[in-house]
Amino acid sequence: MAEPTESTPVPAVRSDHSNWNWLLVIPIVLPVLTPIYNFGSPRLWGFPAFYWLQFMFILVGVATTLLVYRMTRTPRVAASAPAAPAAPEASSASEASDE
Repeated sequence: MAEPTESTPVPAVRSDHSNWNWLLVIPIVLPVLTPIYNFGSPRLWGFPAFYWLQFMFILVGVATTLLVYRMTRTPRVAASAPAAPAAPEASSASEASDE
């Protein structure tokens, strides 16, 4: 691998190692634990527990992913906008028109 020189940019070190990322294990492991939803009752709106619990797993996955995203995102740094050129003063404009 070539040594970085002044002309080659050095990539920034990523720092996406956060303990919040461990929460993403929940939506992966939860559906694998079949004994918690391998039954037909109770029924919700006529659907056996297997079906409505599968839908709840989707909602848990979305909520967990949203929580981890919100807690681990880096704040955006507002780009500094270039300063607008100053408007010419009225007195200098009137002096130029008088000449």
